[in-house]
Amino acid sequence: MPGGNFNFISLYLIPMKFRFLALLLTSILIPGLFRFCQAQSYGLGFDSFEVVQDKRTGLDLSPGNTFCFDKDFELSFELSFLANKKTYFGYIVRLIENDKQNIDLIYDNSVRNQHFKLVIGDKFSPVSFDFLGNDLFKKWNRITLKFNKDKKNIQVVYGDKSFIQPIKFSDKGCFKILFGANQYKEFKSTDVPPMKIRNISIIENKQQKYRWALDETDGLKATEEIQKKDGLTINPVWIRKLHYEWQLVRTLSMQDFVKTGFDQRQGNLFFMSKDSLVSYNTAADSLRIVKFKDQKQSLFIDNQILFDDTSNKLFNIFIDEQQVSSFDIKNRSWDKIGIISAPKRNFLHANKFYSAQDSSIYILGGYGHLAYKNDVQRYHVPSAKWENIKLKDSVFTPRYLAALGTTKNGAYILGGYGSSTGQQMLNPRNWYDLLFFDTKTQNFKKIYELKTPEEDFVFGNSLIINEKDSSYYALIFPKNKFNSELQLIKGSLTHPGFTAVGSRIPYQFVDIQSFADLFFDTLSGRFIAVTLYQAEDNQTKIGVYSLYSPPLASIKPVAVIEADNYKTVWIAAGCIMLALLAFGYFKYAKKDTKSVIPVLATEPEVMPSIIAEPAVLSALKGMVTEEKTVSPQGNVFLFGNLQLFDEDGNEITKQFSPLVKELFLVILLYSIRWEGISSEKLKELLWFDKSSESARNNRSVNIAKLKGILDKMKYCQVSKETGYWKIKIDYDKIHVDYMHYLSIIGNKQALNKDSITELAEITKRGNFLSNVEYEWLDNFKSEISNEIVDTYLRFAATVKISDDPEFLIKLSNYIFYFDAVNEEAMIIKCKALAHLGKHSLAKTTYENFAREYNRIYGEDFQKDMPEVLQS
Repeated sequence: MPGGNFNFISLYLIPMKFRFLALLLTSILIPGLFRFCQAQSYGLGFDSFEVVQDKRTGLDLSPGNTFCFDKDFELSFELSFLANKKTYFGYIVRLIENDKQNIDLIYDNSVRNQHFKLVIGDKFSPVSFDFLGNDLFKKWNRITLKFNKDKKNIQVVYGDKSFIQPIKFSDKGCFKILFGANQYKEFKSTDVPPMKIRNISIIENKQQKYRWALDETDGLKATEEIQKKDGLTINPVWIRKLHYEWQLVRTLSMQDFVKTGFDQRQGNLFFMSKDSLVSYNTAADSLRIVKFKDQKQSLFIDNQILFDDTSNKLFNIFIDEQQVSSFDIKNRSWDKIGIISAPKRNFLHANKFYSAQDSSIYILGGYGHLAYKNDVQRYHVPSAKWENIKLKDSVFTPRYLAALGTTKNGAYILGGYGSSTGQQMLNPRNWYDLLFFDTKTQNFKKIYELKTPEEDFVFGNSLIINEKDSSYYALIFPKNKFNSELQLIKGSLTHPGFTAVGSRIPYQFVDIQSFADLFFDTLSGRFIAVTLYQAEDNQTKIGVYSLYSPPLASIKPVAVIEADNYKTVWIAAGCIMLALLAFGYFKYAKKDTKSVIPVLATEPEVMPSIIAEPAVLSALKGMVTEEKTVSPQGNVFLFGNLQLFDEDGNEITKQFSPLVKELFLVILLYSIRWEGISSEKLKELLWFDKSSESARNNRSVNIAKLKGILDKMKYCQVSKETGYWKIKIDYDKIHVDYMHYLSIIGNKQALNKDSITELAEITKRGNFLSNVEYEWLDNFKSEISNEIVDTYLRFAATVKISDDPEFLIKLSNYIFYFDAVNEEAMIIKCKALAHLGKHSLAKTTYENFAREYNRIYGEDFQKDMPEVLQS
């Protein structure tokens, strides 16, 4: 992973009279390096045999026209290949002279070596070539085709080598120049290798006439910089965009708890449930599923999985049970099955890593039963011995939702959420410290602490560590929102401060029901982000996102500077900088070293100016999206996460203890649906295990607590005027989404497109009270889900496919959110897509439905595609 951090502390070793020059050079070098790295992250990527023919990428340099040359000319460009693709075959570039003769540079993987070939007409050139080693995949490689009209030949230059091919030219040659797939007359082709190109140049008579950098981020136009002769792409994959915008590459759904791990060596993501293991290769975009059959695994809520590439095994870690079972990838077998659940402390969102140094798995921190943990647990794999490591005066405070990344000698752990005592009720807070755990000494060392941000955040489970430049990458997100967002950041391992890079990833966060992790796939050079969310139906929804390295802070255009133009500046400035540093070191470092130590112990003065750049602050400020509220009303949201806001927009949900929250919900729902709830019914639901007197005392104490909280909403009160406990709400002053929902559902005669859209706005927050589980609430949830699906279907039945197919597709998607195998919704969506001419999407919808149907019911769906469209 490219990237670097200049060590500003070393400036203090330079004599004062040279320090200004050093800082001046630094101010030139650092921004220049940033722009240079950004400038490397551009070009046009070509979708190849991984997609159907009409989705493959092509570039026409002169749409509707040709290039005519009277003199000698040359075409040059930089080329690189995408790694780990199935097929490498097709046209790099095709030049068509006067619509008669084709001159093609192709790549042919059907031979062992010398894969690049020149084709003229229907004959191969006798000379073919290759680039050295892995250069084609690891770097940009320049290829130049020089057309010499007088000598009647083409010189092909690749790297520092070349060959000459004789050819006959027309006196006035006009050329069509096409890269990749094309649909030009009888020369059309869809054979294209998975490649990237950039910096295309045409020189005539030794003067540059045209240049296409291919540094766009959107659209079909390929800008020509000299004569404004823009090219035209089909199905473009703009590289710069891939370094900023996360791409959703795969979505999955699996039953019950799902755990994730990563094999960095092979680029395989693992998703494990109790009865199967799904392996997803990120580079090839391919899935493999292994059914455990008679080797089903126990999988509890706080289990984690971890892959060890030295043994090629996947470990299933039972933290409470203090056991580990291992899955041999090659033999597809577990060494242990039937591990029985132990009494639970729970270590949810704990961090873990494998240490090759002592062949051990380490588990750090976690959360469970209203307590944050600072346990450090070690499982020695060869001896199968589990132990709790005793820490002396540890700086590792109880926490969860931290990020961890490994090095040879231990692991860095960053941030999290917890409390000094470990108790959830005693001043929980966000942590922003960076610690290092040394596996030799088995102790923590504090590196630094980040400045407390304006908006609090926690972390995805992993750090990506780059020891070469002492940097890390991590995912951060606000934990106080259901519809949250993940943001990738890059920071230093030696000094505080970080930069937001890349776009944001949507993330549904409901504490222990959600999980986010970050990996780096060295084979494809991409960051991989994984999100897990266990929905109400016990289906875990999985999202896999990718982002090419190095990630960019923005995709605003920057000056495109080729590497060669930087060499002189870099060498000269670098030599001066090194000379200054060396002079300062040898002259002053051996003197009074005590004068240096205080400087090293503080944050360098120059750093805040870099961290506080407006672009960075703007990116961080806008990272947290605000929950939409209806001002100036108070709000009670029951769909999705339970949230209460007073009329000033302050959220008061956190003030509920678990029992007071349940008391509030049961009284509120019984008040809305009926006349309230009796004291006897409350005892039955909440205090069934207590005597009448004890239940009465508990009820009195918790009712008092509830009244104290609701007093802050002014127009929401607990009452027992009728003999039943009720929550009285002035609905003109307080918006309750459930009441809005009931008003829409209850008016069946007035259902129209607007009311259905309103209903979708309510339900898009999530299922009803998705973050709480009570036995008495199940009937409410089931009834509401059925009502929503029935309402959508009732309205769909009143709309003809031909009248509004787009809205019916949306409506079907709304239904699938509550019922993934609703046959009527699938039929409506397939018909609507077919009506719009999107037959491949209709087929995909049908196939996904049939696959999900088989997975849930264990039998094939009986109707085929023609039957669906005719029904």
